[in-house]
Parts: sequence; structure tokens; C-alpha cells
Amino acid sequence: MNAPLRPLDNYSLNDRYTRTHGRVFLTGTQALVRVALDQARRDRAAGLNTGGLISGYRGSPLGGLDLELWRLRDRLTEGRIEFLPAVNEDLAATAILGSQQVETEPGAQVQGVFGLWYGKGPGVDRAGDALKHGNAYGASPHGGVLVVAGDDHGCVSSSMPHQSDVAFMAWFMPVLNPASVAEFLPFGEWGYALSRFSGMWVGFKAISDVVESGMSVDLPADRVFARPDFTPPATGLHYRWPDLPGFQIEERMEAKKRAVMAFAEANPIDARIHDLPRARFGFVTTGKAHLDLMEALRLLGLGRDECARLGIDIYKVGMVWPLARRGALDFVAGKEEILVIEEKRGIIESQLKEYFYDWDGDKPRLMVGKNDEAGQRLIPWTGELSPRQLLPIVARRLDRLFPGEGFPARAASVLGVQAKVLNIPGATRTPYFCSGCPHNSSTKVPEGSKALAGIGCHFMASWMNRETTSLIQMGGEGVNWAASSRFTGKGHVFQNLGEGTWYHSGSMAIRQAIAAGANITYKILYNDAVAMTGGQPVDGPVSVQAIAAICRAEGVVRIALVSDDIGKFRRADFPAGTSFHDRAQMDAVQRDLRAVPGVSVLIYEQTCATEKRRRRKRGKLADPQKFVVINELVCEGCGDCSKESNCLSVEPIETEFGPKRRINQSNCNKDYSCVKGFCPSFVTVEGAPRLKPQPKAQTQIEGALASLPEPDLPMLDRPYSLLVTGVGGTGVVTVGALISMAAYLEGRWASVLDFTGFAQKFGPVLSFLRLAPSPDDISQVRIDAASADALIGCDLVVSTAPKASACLRPGTKAVVTLSEMPTGDIVLNRDASLQIPARLKALETAIAGRASAIDAGRLAEMLLGDAVYANMIMLGLAWQQGLVPVSLAALDRAIDLNGVQPDMNRRALALGRLAAVNPGLLAEAAGARPKVQTLEELIARRAAVLAH
Repeated sequence: MNAPLRPLDNYSLNDRYTRTHGRVFLTGTQALVRVALDQARRDRAAGLNTGGLISGYRGSPLGGLDLELWRLRDRLTEGRIEFLPAVNEDLAATAILGSQQVETEPGAQVQGVFGLWYGKGPGVDRAGDALKHGNAYGASPHGGVLVVAGDDHGCVSSSMPHQSDVAFMAWFMPVLNPASVAEFLPFGEWGYALSRFSGMWVGFKAISDVVESGMSVDLPADRVFARPDFTPPATGLHYRWPDLPGFQIEERMEAKKRAVMAFAEANPIDARIHDLPRARFGFVTTGKAHLDLMEALRLLGLGRDECARLGIDIYKVGMVWPLARRGALDFVAGKEEILVIEEKRGIIESQLKEYFYDWDGDKPRLMVGKNDEAGQRLIPWTGELSPRQLLPIVARRLDRLFPGEGFPARAASVLGVQAKVLNIPGATRTPYFCSGCPHNSSTKVPEGSKALAGIGCHFMASWMNRETTSLIQMGGEGVNWAASSRFTGKGHVFQNLGEGTWYHSGSMAIRQAIAAGANITYKILYNDAVAMTGGQPVDGPVSVQAIAAICRAEGVVRIALVSDDIGKFRRADFPAGTSFHDRAQMDAVQRDLRAVPGVSVLIYEQTCATEKRRRRKRGKLADPQKFVVINELVCEGCGDCSKESNCLSVEPIETEFGPKRRINQSNCNKDYSCVKGFCPSFVTVEGAPRLKPQPKAQTQIEGALASLPEPDLPMLDRPYSLLVTGVGGTGVVTVGALISMAAYLEGRWASVLDFTGFAQKFGPVLSFLRLAPSPDDISQVRIDAASADALIGCDLVVSTAPKASACLRPGTKAVVTLSEMPTGDIVLNRDASLQIPARLKALETAIAGRASAIDAGRLAEMLLGDAVYANMIMLGLAWQQGLVPVSLAALDRAIDLNGVQPDMNRRALALGRLAAVNPGLLAEAAGARPKVQTLEELIARRAAVLAH
């Protein structure tokens, strides 16, 4: 049944920042930017002449924050907000400290400066000393500081999981834990008000599941804060000078904590969800764990009315440390049992136990959390929580007080629908160097040598049979070798180091290696962009010449420069003795350097391939009129071209003459390394444009597109979970972005969570979409195990991998592409297979039904001239089959708002719809695959070819 059409919101992308009431659609990154913009707006409305300073260092899950800030440069300027990209996290914290000093300066041009520091979990650790000092010295009365920690609880894109709460506590810094993007705005407002009142810097958790998601948001009204009943000490709470080292800093910190508690009691940020006066059972939660609990309760049939009938209430903590004492003790008073549900370590639970001991009051009869009353593990502190993980725990605890309600049976019923987690033998989808990536050449080492990895794209060399091992924190590269080599007897090692990391902290590692007398060659990989997080420039004046000069000044005697265009460098710009080499000499140069005692440096210069592609599209870099093709009749499928180039654009292809290789012109970045293989099948074409394929049956296609029927769309009268899978770097996240925006435009509620991180480098991407008629129906943004209603599989390898298949269940509807997008395994092993038929069969077994399957990549290439439109074709196929509960008008408007090739994307969407209605017509238009031949036909065909 079709849902009734709704009028579309007259929405522009600027509305996400300019609207002050109503609804907008925000990602976590955009919400953080809006926190600062809203603070500037509120200050102006209050008659305050303030400025703002944002400083930090990028890193997933905050990898794109600087890109959004640069994009909004004019809007920031209007709000008198300065964005200062920092060299590293601790210097960013020091810059924020400086912003709080402005208010006491005689020549201040503003009344105060509100500061926002950002960094991922490892950056919080690194900046510890600076953040501790900043918090100890204090915020200014008209300034205030938010310290945004990008915590990766699930270790999705970090060297280890991070929970910054404990570090914040060590620095006496209050910690806010918003549960959703929608809470970023009121929590940011509250945090600045708290900081200004108490003089504290305020920690602000932005975990991956929240900050990397997007959702419909009801804009909150500006809050009027009550003045707490608190008398500050005579010396005040805020930043002052002089403030020489001494015990007064500790004493003032104690007073500031009391101010925090007073503010929290006067202006609560914690909330009773049902506010039942005589509840018997109470849950205490915070952040993402709160949403996990709410979804678990929904699955148990425990909505507001049922909770009221039984006497079950929920206390949602907004500030996890210090826990607002009065509100928490009032909530737990008189209850028979309290279950504290926190992801990671039990910070709230330990404070409650401390309060129970220290303060009089009506305590609950029992409180459990990380362990039960018998001391057995209950809520794990490792890994991540999920609703299905909580379901049996919650059911068992509730059954003790409400034995007649059958909660264990309800949980068992839900958990009885199990996912068939797939693990298909053969090639897998792992992140890999982009086509034409400089690291394809730069990370090779000579036979007999080894290399050490580090933070950056080059880390992927560690799974590419390149004798590359180890991982160390950012800025420690090679120092581990300086120590271990003293005890292992090994003479030499290469250390990969990106120029962004070198500027951030890696130069100090080189200094330490020199001081330690290590025998090591640093390969500084200069690709002119911070490629891993979106192609940002390095935060400072970095150049190949400057790196060479600084390394020489530090004491490096032997320096070599290697480039794919060595002729563009002037010898006079480099230290005396620097040698210059074309990248074809890379092996010989490395053999020379490994024989040099002590610390040597090889600077490998070649622009990031993805950045080259961006610049060519924007007209900032010439696009060479030269491309490479492989003559399939000559190619023997030996794979030497793949071995030489390590390039994903060199793809295997099945032809009537057997397995061959081809160049995928849609994603080739024109590095031309593939021609170095010893092969006569390569043909280089220069000075002529590529011809686009000419589809057959064009007239029939146009007629069919003009008469496409409208499908039956779901009513969306309950939460709907749609999983989109694909390959990083192919634009797959656009599918989720379009659907969620279309749902928003129709007045529905939607969220989208993209798991990317390293995945943007041709690795697996999962987009979790939740759509619902009201915001209360979307408890958490991630799709839990065995919970997906539908799958749009833009890559069958990712769709049948364990992480994606765990979301499927019998009854999940699915559309998938049969296109074979190469993986790193295929580059490394010429005989590796994606096992597409086996994967399709396994997928259909997992969903207990048929999956609608097309070769979207081939359709996109043959009908639109570029495989990049394959994902949009898949969206059209899914929509026509009733898997996407939004209107075509809303999708069309979302395509306009996206602003990238709207006409071509509409065409791709329409072709996908046609693939659902008349797949035979499109197959004919794209050209049929070679048919299976009899022996006689095969001999005749080959004889005819040879005769030519």
C-alpha cells in the first residue's frame, strides 16, 4: 500500500545553520559547527560582544570537521569565530587556553572568547598536559570552553578503542555525553553556560555512532538558565593572572567542582524519562547506552504506558562526571532495584555507590551494573553494547520483580530470529591503496629489507605482502626500532612516515632516532594532502624543500628525493649532497640508503591520486589526454601488470577467450605504472578523447522510461531499517544521504549512520538507515543483528561479509549488484575469485528468499559512460521494488539538494527503475555477455579471429 503523499519541506542546505526553530537535518559534524554558530548568535542577542575560537586536529570520527569549517568560512566570520587548524592536538589546546586569556587583556577587542577544541581519542591522550593546564587555569566568564572528544568505542578507525571520560576525570573536567545528534545542540548550549559559570573546561563526548550519523532534528528553543545558589571564593573561579604554581590551583579546582554541582542542580541536564513517583524498578543510563536500552525495551513491548503500569522508570544522565548528586539520589530512592547501563567503564555506577555510602537517604534495595549481586559479569565494559545484547539481561532483571509478565519469553522470541552470519571463502573486501596512489610505489622495499608502518594510508602496506609490520602511536614512528634494535642485532629498517604526520609530531621521532644512534631510513611520503581524512592540506607551510632542509639541520647527512616528476625540482633549493631520482630508481636508491650507517631520509614526492582526481574535476589540474587500454586478444591474464602497479583499476575480466585483464577507465587515475609490466597487450592512446559507449535500443529505452509504473511503497507506520552496502570511494554513502534527506523533506524522521573510516580506500562501507513516523520510534541509529528490513547491496562482497550479513534475517528484502569490483586480494593473487555466484546463493539462503540481482556496474558503463552511477541505478531498482519508503518527488528534490550531476543521477535512478520493470531491455541495450559456445563454435570463432 502506498503511503499518502506529503507536501515537501521547502528546504535549502543553508537552513541547517540559519533556521532557529522547526526542523532541520544535521550530521554530527554539522551539529558541532552549529553549536559554535548558535553560541555566537545567543551572545549577540544577549548584547555580548564575544568572539569564538575553534582549534583541534582531524581524525575519524572527527575527520571532516575542518572541511566543514573551511566551507563555512564566511559564516564563521559573520559570527566572529576564528578557525585555527593546529599542528597537533596539544598545541590546539594551548591555543584554546590563550582564547580564555583575552578577557583579562587590557586591549581586548571582545568581552570574551568561547573556545571549542576537537580531537579523536588518541588526540585527547596526547593533549593531556595542555588540557589539564587549561582546565586548571580556567575558562573566562564570557568565554567558556568545550573539549570535544571523538571517541571510537568500537575501534572502527583507531589503533585501539577509546573512552575519554576517564582522562577527563583525571583532569577534573566535567564530562557531557549526548546520546544523539539532536542532543548536540542543547548539550553544547548547556556546556558553555556551565563553563562560564564554573570556570571549568567541559568535556563533550562525540562517539562514532553519533557524530558520524545524521538525523532529523527538532531545533530546541534557547534555554534560560537559573542562577545557582552558590557563593564563589573570594579569589574567584575563572582564569586570572598572576597564577603562579601552588596549592591555590587545587583549592580553586575544588571550588569549581562545587560550582559545577550547584549549576547542575539549578539547571538539570539529567532527565527522568517517565517521571513515575512510585516506580519499583529503575534504569540509569547515558549516551548511546540509553538508546540501546530504549530499543531493547521497545522490543520487549515496554512503552511509556506499560512502564507506568508496572512501575519502571529510566534516569538518563547527561553529565556523567561529576554526577549531579541530588537528582540521582532522588531518582533511586525507594526503588527495589537499579540497573546501571553504561558502555565501557562504569563511571556513573561507581559514583552512585560512593553517594550511597557518603549520604543519608532512601537507598534502593539492590543496585547492579557491571556485575550482578553475586559478583558475576553483567553489563560488559569491553566492546560495544547493542539492544539485542541487552535484551536477555534486561529481561532477566525485570523478571525478578515482575515474574508474571513473561519477559524472558519475550526476549527469547525476539532473539529466536537469528542472523546467518556469512563467511564466504575467496577474495575479501579490505581497504586498499586507491588507483594510482603514490604509496603503490613508495612503500615497496628492496629484497631483504623490512619496513615499519605508522598512522596514515601507508599503514595498508602491512597487508600487501610488502614486508611491512608494526604500528605505533602518531609521532613515535621509528623510536621503537631505536630501542629494540639494540637487543635484536638487526642492522637496518625503513620507516614509513607521511608528511602530515611529520609536521604533526614525526619530526621529533626523527630527532630521537638521531639522538639514539639508530640505523634507520625514514621514507617521508609527500603526497600533498592529508589523504586519509578527506584530502585536507597539511596545517602549515610544508614543502619538500623545507622537509629536506629541516632534516639536514637536525643532523641527517644522507637525503634522497624521489619523484614521479623529478625534473620540476631545482637542485639549488635543497641542502648540499641531496640526491635526485626518478621513481623508476626507487629500488636502487633504497639499496643505497640501507647501506648508510645512522639515520637517512628518503623523501618520496607524488601527489595523492584521489586529490589529483578532485583537482582535475575542478579544473585546477590538467587532465592528460592519454589513457591505457589492454588488448584482450593479446593479454594472457598473467597479472604482471597488477603486480607491477598494485592498482585496483587493473581488473580481471572473463572473456570468450578466457580470463584477461582490463583497465577500468571510470576509476583510473592515470598513473601509468601498469605499463611497466612486461606485456605486449598494452596500448597507450594519446591526444584523443575516449568514445562513450553507444547503447542499443535507445528508442525503446526512452519509451519504457516514459511509462514506468508507480510501485507500492511501505506505509512506514513503524520503524524501518534499511542497510546499504558498498565500496569506499565509489560514492555509496550518497545513497543513504539521499534517502534520509528525502524522508526528512516529507516530514518523516530519519537517521543515517555511515561506517567508513579506512573504508573510503576501497574498503567495505555500511550505511545504516532508520526511518520512522516519529522521533520516539528511532531509538538507536545502528541496525542491530537480524533486524534489517531491506538491503541495497551495491557490492555483493560487502553484503555477504560477516558485519553486513549479521544484520540480515529471513524475510529481509534485497537488491544486489553482480558487478565484480576488484579487491586487494585480486591484485595480490591473480587467481583469486570473488565467488559471486556462491555469494548470491548464500545471501538468498540468509534472507530465505530471492534477491533481485543486476550488473549495475556494466549498465552504468554502457548506458551512462561511467561506473560511478552504478549506486544510483541500485537505488532506482530498490525504490521500484518498494524497498525505499519515500516518494519519487522527495528523492528528486534530494538529488537537487545534493547538487552533484543531478541530471545524470536522475537518469541513473530511472534506469534502475527500468531494470526492475524490464531487465531484458536494459541487458540488450548494454550488450549481451558472451554466450557459452560449443566446441565447434569455439574453434570456428578462434579461426576467424586468427584469420584477421
